[in-house]
Amino acid sequence: MRLVRIIIMPKEGLLDPQGRAVEEMLRDNGFNVKNVRVGKVVEMEVPEEVDLKLIVEKYIINPLIEDYEIEELQGK
Repeated sequence: MRLVRIIIMPKEGLLDPQGRAVEEMLRDNGFNVKNVRVGKVVEMEVPEEVDLKLIVEKYIINPLIEDYEIEELQGK
């Protein structure tokens, strides 16, 4: 088995209402931040032979509005 982390973010150029809300809240509280984006993280253990790209693209993300990155993790 291998441990993986999938980082899912809104595609560049698409509206990110959560990111915008966080950015506005931080600015209202005196923090100088820009380009805040909010995404998701999924971690899972999968067998070595599994087609992780298929799982992610078919069952986890919405490919029309989200991009993703897969990280291989060492055992916790």
